[in-house]
Amino acid sequence: MVNVGTYFEIPVTDLDRAIDFYSHVFDCSFSKEVIHGSEMAFFPFHKNKPGISGALAKGDIYKPSIEGSLIYLSTDDIDATISKAIEKGALELFPKTSVPNLGFSAEFKDCEGNRIALFQYI
Repeated sequence: MVNVGTYFEIPVTDLDRAIDFYSHVFDCSFSKEVIHGSEMAFFPFHKNKPGISGALAKGDIYKPSIEGSLIYLSTDDIDATISKAIEKGALELFPKTSVPNLGFSAEFKDCEGNRIALFQYI
């Protein structure tokens, strides 16, 4: 059996703005494609490393929101990552908080209006 999570999509209304935001926050680059009529910008995927990857997604069915499903993005330094997000206009929704015996979590509202969580393992 495998872990249930395999892929995620973050809804956006301005793909270039979202690429600029997430490139800054996570220090990564994106590859763009059009799939089923929707514009996608894919986060890097590192084979043989733990975790999943996903995309920024722009299309008629994608509606940014702070309600609904919440995805957690991994970071090695939650303080630096939340600071980078705020530098790019994010709003902190939930401050860095200890998750006993596991690590730390925090949440922000991104440039598109999505609620995004961060997680740092100890």
